[in-house]
Amino acid sequence: MTAARGADGRPRRVGAAELTELIVDPGSYVSWDAAPVEPGLGDAYRAALAAARERSGVDESVLTGEARIGGRRVALIASEFGFLAGSLGMAAAERVVAALERATAEGLPVLASTASGGTRMQEGTVAFVAMVKISAAVAAHKAAGLPYLVYLRHPSTGGALASFGSLGHVTVAEPGALVGFLGPRVYEAIHGAPFPVGVQQAENLAGHGIIDGVLAPEELPVVVARVLGLLDRPARAELIAQSERVGTAGGDPPGAMDAWDAVTRTRDRRRPGLRELLRYAATDVVPLSGTGQGERDLGLALCLARFGAVGCVVVGQDRRAQRAVPFGPGALRAARRAIRLADELGLPLLTVIDTPGASLSRSAEEGGLASEIAHSLADLVTRDGATLSVLLGEGTGGGALALLPADRTIAAEHAWLSPLPPEGASAIVYRDTAHAAVLAEQQGVSSARLRANGIVDRVVAEQPDAAEEPGAFCVRLGDAIGQELAALMLIRPDRRMVERWDRYERIGR
Repeated sequence: MTAARGADGRPRRVGAAELTELIVDPGSYVSWDAAPVEPGLGDAYRAALAAARERSGVDESVLTGEARIGGRRVALIASEFGFLAGSLGMAAAERVVAALERATAEGLPVLASTASGGTRMQEGTVAFVAMVKISAAVAAHKAAGLPYLVYLRHPSTGGALASFGSLGHVTVAEPGALVGFLGPRVYEAIHGAPFPVGVQQAENLAGHGIIDGVLAPEELPVVVARVLGLLDRPARAELIAQSERVGTAGGDPPGAMDAWDAVTRTRDRRRPGLRELLRYAATDVVPLSGTGQGERDLGLALCLARFGAVGCVVVGQDRRAQRAVPFGPGALRAARRAIRLADELGLPLLTVIDTPGASLSRSAEEGGLASEIAHSLADLVTRDGATLSVLLGEGTGGGALALLPADRTIAAEHAWLSPLPPEGASAIVYRDTAHAAVLAEQQGVSSARLRANGIVDRVVAEQPDAAEEPGAFCVRLGDAIGQELAALMLIRPDRRMVERWDRYERIGR
């Protein structure tokens, strides 16, 4: 996507009023702003404020209010770069905090949009420390279980980015926007050299998992409405109907299958993976990216999505991406972001397992792979919200186990789970790989054995192989996912937690 640019070739700046007009339902905007209180910092600053008001047509660098987006009430916080470069002084900070507190009290989601050079230098340290109260107000809003969405416009730097600009549940940016803590002009003045080109560009940050994506302003309302729609909890009657709907999911496949045959089938390059599952079986998919803290592993995908009537957070392994680079500890840190996101938004969590194994490398060891597996296991087994795991194909080692703990687990007919690939187990036991098929059977890796051992609750048939019927299989699996999610949402959280603990305590007994 190419950013709109002005005559000087730079990205065109969309002001607060223009952004509001682009994204809200016509005629729905209502301002929340009272007249700002000017600090007593002398005539020169008073004149600068007056000039800024005259030039920008607004009374401060932040405008707040409420509107409807797709028919939903949303609180809006928008920076106006035309007012002293969108800088945050005390009046602007107070306005942000007041809007956040009102949105929290009224149970409204917030869409915050930054376009700022950072802290207002004329007001100094007092304005700088106001970042603390802004961040505290955002944290309180999120702690109340309310959505907080962020749109970073050109430019978003300094204190605005390092407070309310970097705490979104979902964060996207304007195409071509400059996004960075230290503005390039300040960097060059301090270091005597220009900042490296492209580092602080929105597209680069999305690629590194710091933000979730890049959207033109006119695309924003569709995504905001989609995200907020995913948070709607279906009525109990709708959940009951979905949990009981047979659809195409059908029953378990008859009989047991050969374990080694299942292993070889899941290695077929034609076999559908996570992306096909989302394409054929999910709706309202909103992709997310990485940890939000500078790590992105292509072997793991995050998104918000809907299966039937139930919205959820999805974290899953992309087997195809792992062929080039095995997933590492950064992927599990991204998975833990998904767990936190589901907790904060009150959504069920869906984990999808399909991996030939985690990275065996120096970088994985130094990045704390074992620790991340352990923390992922602990996070999943102790979370309050509903969790469903899906064993889609290959399930090798600790990387697979890290996403397994759940209230219920579904397996594709030919999916399998093993502490090592069967060849690796054979090498340990027999000092060769020729006994891989024997070890696969002996270890009980197949879906039928996993179900018999209480590790898997439900098996979805492949007719006869998912690689031969990718669309139909994904729809069938998606129906099963929708049924299970709906059923889990009908169970009281305290009962779910007890049953989850009992589930894993019974294994092997």
